[in-house]
Amino acid sequence: MNTFPKIHLSPGKEAAVKRFHPWIFSGAIVRTEGSPAEGDIVEVLDARKETVALGHYMKGSIAVKIFHFGPGGVDENFWRGKLEAAYYYRTSLGLTDKPATNAYRLVGSEGDLLPGLIIDWYNGVAVIQTGSVGMQRLLPAISDALRAVYGEKLIAIYHKAQGGGFLYGSSGPVEILEMGHRFRVDFEHGQKTGFFLDQRGNRMFTQFYARGKSVLNTFCYSGAFSVYAAKGGATRVHSVDSSRQAIEWTEENMKLNGCDGQENVSTVADVKQFLVETKEIFDLIILDPPAFAKTHQVTNNALHAYIHINAEAMKKLTPGGILFTFSCSQAISREMFRSAVQAAAIETGRQVRIMHTLAQSPDHPVSIFHPEGEYLKGLIVRAD
Repeated sequence: MNTFPKIHLSPGKEAAVKRFHPWIFSGAIVRTEGSPAEGDIVEVLDARKETVALGHYMKGSIAVKIFHFGPGGVDENFWRGKLEAAYYYRTSLGLTDKPATNAYRLVGSEGDLLPGLIIDWYNGVAVIQTGSVGMQRLLPAISDALRAVYGEKLIAIYHKAQGGGFLYGSSGPVEILEMGHRFRVDFEHGQKTGFFLDQRGNRMFTQFYARGKSVLNTFCYSGAFSVYAAKGGATRVHSVDSSRQAIEWTEENMKLNGCDGQENVSTVADVKQFLVETKEIFDLIILDPPAFAKTHQVTNNALHAYIHINAEAMKKLTPGGILFTFSCSQAISREMFRSAVQAAAIETGRQVRIMHTLAQSPDHPVSIFHPEGEYLKGLIVRAD
């Protein structure tokens, strides 16, 4: 029987827990038993001293991140069971044995009731990111669980963190398939875990709409949208990123897919400056910037940045041109982002219609009880 430090909630504060929200804020706690350290597993009790959850103790406004609702313990099979459940969910999506796609997100933090844990699968290499002390301390158990779930399919486990490294096996940059397209993923040096798997479904729209069009892919990173556009029959693809390394990855991935012809070019440039200064116009533009707002305190500045960059992109679209525009800022709601795109349309005087509303791929699930997990917002719009 596990004995954990206890977190006692004030009367009525268990309501959010019983609605399955995975965060407990410090203001909801009336007292603590057992002097938990950051990262310790704690038992959460309501005012009647009944156990309502287990979670990791944290320092800050979020005091506990829940990984189990209701009473129960944590035995040697607990974490393996969690990863098996995540794996079976991806199997239900058709991702775990799909010849044309061998990369996907296995664990998506709160979306899989494993807050603070990200695991991406890249053709035999599992790349882990930990966002909490509790999950970092569990790395040996998580590694064992991964080996049990994947068996001989597992080549290596890599922990992406300062001072991280291989927890099992070893591998250099790995080549993956996504919808039949080839990509080289440098998980050690690339952004996040190495590749933006959350855009898989949205890239398919690019392939569908690109035929016969000139395409500009801004903030292109390793060129995944560029590859999809080229394979979809774009007449020309221009990829832009401020990072020379990103452009080198883009050019490599275009070459891997036979899309490195003279009509497709790549440029190292600040995207905002490029959009203002370029004299070219395009039939289709992809605008997928990094997060402009990492906290709610800077949302106003971020909204102005989204308005500005969307307006500049709309100015570079041909009549009837298509804009794929995204926000990955968790602090910017879907409604706020849509309002920013609307403001950009007003500023440019373009007649803009929404063709599609986009979100993260289903292997990046959002718990309906934790709307904060819906970080990726996107729109495909036509500007007449």
